[in-house]
Amino acid sequence: MVDHAFDPIAGSDAGQASADSGAKDGERVAKVLARAGVASRRDVEKLIAAGRVALNGQVLTTPAVKVGPDDLLTVDGEAVGEAEPTRVWRYHKPTGLVTTHRDPKGRPTVFEHLPEGLPRVISVGRLDLNSEGLLLLTNDGALARALEMPATGLVRRYRARARGHATQAKLDTLQDGITVDGIHYGPIEARLDKAKEGPTGANLWITVTLTEGKNREVRKVLEALGLIVNRLIRLSYGPFQLGTLEPGQVEEVGPRVIREQLAAHIAPSSLPSASRRVRPATPAPAQAEPGSSGQRRATGQRPQKPTAAAPPKPKTEYKPGWAKPKRRASRPARPGSPSHGKPKGGGRPKGRPD
Repeated sequence: MVDHAFDPIAGSDAGQASADSGAKDGERVAKVLARAGVASRRDVEKLIAAGRVALNGQVLTTPAVKVGPDDLLTVDGEAVGEAEPTRVWRYHKPTGLVTTHRDPKGRPTVFEHLPEGLPRVISVGRLDLNSEGLLLLTNDGALARALEMPATGLVRRYRARARGHATQAKLDTLQDGITVDGIHYGPIEARLDKAKEGPTGANLWITVTLTEGKNREVRKVLEALGLIVNRLIRLSYGPFQLGTLEPGQVEEVGPRVIREQLAAHIAPSSLPSASRRVRPATPAPAQAEPGSSGQRRATGQRPQKPTAAAPPKPKTEYKPGWAKPKRRASRPARPGSPSHGKPKGGGRPKGRPD
């Protein structure tokens, strides 16, 4: 980390000077950093308050700063590169990981366990330590913020396993919303899928559909009904499904899907235009053997077929007392054909093996 020179006497004047140095038609620093995938706009304010963001060598003290095309913006001393087109990934988060870049308690995080080759990404919303399932990742902080907002109205669907007793009629009361510990939660659709009685009570599977996605909303709402959630899986977020992703697996969303499903939340200049999916860099494959399928894909040439002659067919040997096979009778040749009038079997003596 590089320490930037900061004059305590200048105070906020340094930040204001940086703001004046930016082009009048530039973009606010929070938007630039969010678009570059550094953090969401809300988290950018925290970075600035911690003195980790600098513009043209001056540490910023306020987010009310515009960044011009010729300005140098750094975070922790590292230059922020030009934003690339928006990219989105589906990730199957396993349990035991926290959805944060840095955990004060030292617990393992989602971003420490992502496959190599991904750029810096941020999550769309969060899943707590003991929750699993679909987590969207993106390099566009502004998009992440837009998809998290309740006003966007994206549907989140979960499957919860809970201990306790509940009826469908009791779950239907959530459709009118509920207030828990002074926090009001909007309409929630909960469907009782399966109930299995055991020695310590009922084990229920419930499908929960909501649009707000507040902190630990599913757990708190079901606890208010007397249910203890012991497993929680997010199945979908907006138009994106968990599908067959294995725990820990990441799959990038194609550019065409991004344009069709998320164009309303992405700046036109940031929309991906390529028709094919951009994949993370992978190690170079080993040298293919001549004539192999890998060589055909690399060179576009078909391999030559082997010219070696097939091994001769072994001659049948007949032991004493064995019956020799009878030759199948051939059809008589039609008059006028080249074989008409020739003896059967091509003129060979009968009874002689081939």
